[in-house]
Amino acid sequence: MTKQLHLGGFQIASQVTHSHAAWRHPGSDTAFTTPEYYHRIGRILERGKFDFVFFADLLAAPARYGRDISEPLRRGTQATATLDPSLVAASIGAVTSKLGVAITKSATYFHPYELARIFASLDHLTRGRVAWNIVTSLTQSEAQNFGHDNHLDHEFRYERAEEFVRTAIELWSSWDPDALVLDKETGVFADPGRIRRVDHDGQYFKSRGPLNVPRSPQGRPVLIQAGSSNTGRDFAARWAEAIFEIDPTPEGRRAYYDDIKSRASNFGRNPDGVLIFPAFIPFIGETESIAREKQAFHNELADPISGLITLSVHTDHDFSQYDLDAPVEDVQVTGTQGLFDTARRVANRDNLTLRDIGKWYAQGVLLPQYVGTASQVADQIEESFTAGEADGFMVSAAQSPGTFNDFVDYVVPELQRRGLFRTEYQGDTLRDHLGLSSVDDRVAV
Repeated sequence: MTKQLHLGGFQIASQVTHSHAAWRHPGSDTAFTTPEYYHRIGRILERGKFDFVFFADLLAAPARYGRDISEPLRRGTQATATLDPSLVAASIGAVTSKLGVAITKSATYFHPYELARIFASLDHLTRGRVAWNIVTSLTQSEAQNFGHDNHLDHEFRYERAEEFVRTAIELWSSWDPDALVLDKETGVFADPGRIRRVDHDGQYFKSRGPLNVPRSPQGRPVLIQAGSSNTGRDFAARWAEAIFEIDPTPEGRRAYYDDIKSRASNFGRNPDGVLIFPAFIPFIGETESIAREKQAFHNELADPISGLITLSVHTDHDFSQYDLDAPVEDVQVTGTQGLFDTARRVANRDNLTLRDIGKWYAQGVLLPQYVGTASQVADQIEESFTAGEADGFMVSAAQSPGTFNDFVDYVVPELQRRGLFRTEYQGDTLRDHLGLSSVDDRVAV
């Protein structure tokens, strides 16, 4: 049987996603503060048999570029207005029955008990369709929103996150699957012998436990990560079951894929249990010419300053201090080093200025754009998949929900005809969709 790929739909509970032109596009719905907006996206993706919808998140409005919030607000850049994705996930879960919902929560600005309780509850409410995208947060603004003067050092954040994940898993495991008895005749609600205190007393966290939420359908959420630095890649290879990746070049995607699989193997994991999802933005037309026109229209809407505002957030580095029309300098950043390294690598290769990088970043945060008819877009997906760059893909929208509608109506059937994608869901939980083992089959932490 032909190996099949997986699909996730990328979202932020906001007016933009990777595309900073999305909210300005005349075809976009901008009612991102309403439940109907997310219900519509969820239903479209479930109709297309997507594995999950993925919600990225930041915990602060951007204030890194020029150290001012005015321009981000005026231009409507990433994270200027963002709903809490855990509440959006519950809302989507209520109107879908198969689609997984992956949400971002920070291991820096939450406590393991609080987070474990949120995800166990969501896993119950969605009947086993939740994933946790583990981040350590990016910016000084996020630190200041949570009462800290400074954001934690990159290496320290990941060291702390290691213990955070271990503690959360201990809490999710504090109830056995059959601990909830609910025997009305005997009056036994739960079996105390199948529920354990955690008594975690580590370097960074303390938690007595047990969790006061019964064992959820998946046992614990699917774990997602997006490590790009060397430390981040190690963290992803150690913990993640799905990894979200951004690289605009085939050679970069192949190198990342091979590197993560190798690291996972070195940690004693089965590399097949670590699924890698590079992202792209599709532009689909009845003809290639129409698709190119859609791409050009979208890309022209992208504003270079908006892109540099978000690049400043992602790297936690103020790019307003540099000449827009000069080459991109080599600087050390405290945020996502991997994204900046990728941007600078391509800038050097193509002789791009900082303004060019800002325009490119606003068009899709370094994502490749797959352009053409449904068949041509499917060709590009198949080529990347069979070349060993991916186990699945994250589809990001140039306009919402139009991009998802086009992809589901035209590209998904083409992938199905080629035997590359499911025609029906084969299970009920997100672990089922992704072909991941149950937590009981995995080595305990």
